[in-house]
Amino acid sequence: MCGIAGAMWLAPERAVARDTLEKMVDILQHRGPDDRGTHCEPLQKDASGTIPGVALGFRRLSIIDLAGGHQPMANEDGSVWIVFNGEIYNYVELRKRLEGSGHQFRTHSDTETILHLYEDLGVDAFAHLNGMFALAIWDRNRRRCVLARDRLGKKPLFFQFQNRRLLFASELKALCQVADFPRQVSPAAIDQFLTYQYVPHPHCIYESAHKLPPGHYATIDAEGLQVRKYWGIDLAHEVDTGEAEAVARVRELMDDAVRLRLRSDVPLGAFLSGGVDSSLIVSLASRHLDHPLHTFSIGFREADFDETRYAALVAGWVRSEHHEFQVTPDAVDVLDRLVWHYDEPFGDSSAIPTWYLCRWTRQHVTVALSGDGGDELFAGYDRYRALWLSRWMDRVLPLKPLLGSRLVQGLPGSTRQRSFVRRVQRFGEALNQPMVRRYLNWLQIFPERLRGELYQDAFVEQLPEEDPCQFLEAAWQAVGTRDLISRASLTDLMTYLPCDLMTKVDIASMAHGLECRQPFLDYRLVEWAASLPSSLKFRRGRGKYLLRRAFGELLPRQIWNRRKMGFGVPLGTWFQNELRPLAEQRLMGTDARCHHFFRPDTLRRLLDEHLSGKVNHCYRLWNLLILESWLRRWND
Repeated sequence: MCGIAGAMWLAPERAVARDTLEKMVDILQHRGPDDRGTHCEPLQKDASGTIPGVALGFRRLSIIDLAGGHQPMANEDGSVWIVFNGEIYNYVELRKRLEGSGHQFRTHSDTETILHLYEDLGVDAFAHLNGMFALAIWDRNRRRCVLARDRLGKKPLFFQFQNRRLLFASELKALCQVADFPRQVSPAAIDQFLTYQYVPHPHCIYESAHKLPPGHYATIDAEGLQVRKYWGIDLAHEVDTGEAEAVARVRELMDDAVRLRLRSDVPLGAFLSGGVDSSLIVSLASRHLDHPLHTFSIGFREADFDETRYAALVAGWVRSEHHEFQVTPDAVDVLDRLVWHYDEPFGDSSAIPTWYLCRWTRQHVTVALSGDGGDELFAGYDRYRALWLSRWMDRVLPLKPLLGSRLVQGLPGSTRQRSFVRRVQRFGEALNQPMVRRYLNWLQIFPERLRGELYQDAFVEQLPEEDPCQFLEAAWQAVGTRDLISRASLTDLMTYLPCDLMTKVDIASMAHGLECRQPFLDYRLVEWAASLPSSLKFRRGRGKYLLRRAFGELLPRQIWNRRKMGFGVPLGTWFQNELRPLAEQRLMGTDARCHHFFRPDTLRRLLDEHLSGKVNHCYRLWNLLILESWLRRWND
């Protein structure tokens, strides 16, 4: 697990100097505190034309082959170089095949396995990798640079290709170390951010930069930039699988996914929230170990946000060596830390507890397993139940106009995470919309109406014709005519999971030099689970049916029967107390950068409505505060 950065240029005036590369590498030190390396080659001419100049940089968090995994790494004759961030879980099996075909290995690292696989297969190599990765390969013989990202977007990769020069890095802040990197903010990205609380791929907060989409690779040479997909699921395809067959198969796939992710030359543990997904991963992992697994939980004083009693129950059940830490988050202090590390606006407030959990866990281990992906694959989110209920409501016409009426929508809000009134209001607000827009309504932070009230006229004129909702709608349409639960969960798999959850976990963990591994996101399990009918996942208004059938005996009944609790913090209360002065200062001050885009009177109204208790705008205010803080830190 590491940080990578670099450049390739096809004109001498676009060269990236070594000292610039050093700055790009050093700002990623948190991602790789154990080692660093660089490799540079000047632009050259030969009889065939121009050989591009290249600069490759690397920061290492040592996990596999602690002594031999130094990067940048070259093949035997130095014609191919690689910088690689991630872990390849099937590298042992791939290495055996490569050795059988004559390749000689100098190290025991997964990095060298990728290098030799690329020598044999070129860009087709990426489809053979089971793991998480973002990488860059300099191929001197083909005079090209190749970028690639794992199938589900676990590892980030930003790039810019402009005026015959490529820049790339694990984090956007590394590109900002290049003196002439343009920092013009994208109006469309701001619009997308306020819709989703993240900027979806391939877009970036800066106009000139992009994110490489999950499951894609890019080639950059004298002909230009080409981005191609190497992996994708036929989301519209559903298989007719019997329950007994599905139970046997999910046991096999889950067990192997966990087994592969236990390979490590450094201490390894697991997050344990007490929810179904993390608890199941802990239980499966414990069966493979001959010693107690280290498990980690954080608790909060507020009962609505604390799950430690469930985590302790599971820890006792599997006899893990459990570590529990209670935190009182300092909202003001952590805000600016998050803005520095999430160097693109990122508004998911669960980044706060994730940040604390990773910091606590890193004091004991270097690698942690997590349960990310279980909700998307096996229909675990409450919003799937809401969709299921809304379809039933469509048949009960008198309830539909009542729940969406001004009477219900005008009820006083609540700052509690699971307020009944708040749930009814959000549910009723969406009932009169088409199903995909109904689903978006439960996901989006600022609905279109409120964004229209917020934006300055001059800002609206800068927005493209493209509706930010098209990102989600395109994924929804790709699922075809499958049932409602499948459409929602698979849409989340392609959008919310890589853009929100994977971003959140990668940045929070790597900020503390911690590697996170997600067994649910083994691509073999993902491909298979995506093809299952929702009847094997969702029954009688409850998700994860197949997991209960397959693994029921591995966890206490209380864990299977408990209601899902989000990993959150009391934002609503914070904005009425400790965050209030900061919000007033940054959003309403005369130096507020966001006033270039937003109407101050609408900002004032949102604050007043929340402070009076009239409407709970806590998530909207948090996203506005994140954006304003980002503008102050990264766009000055």
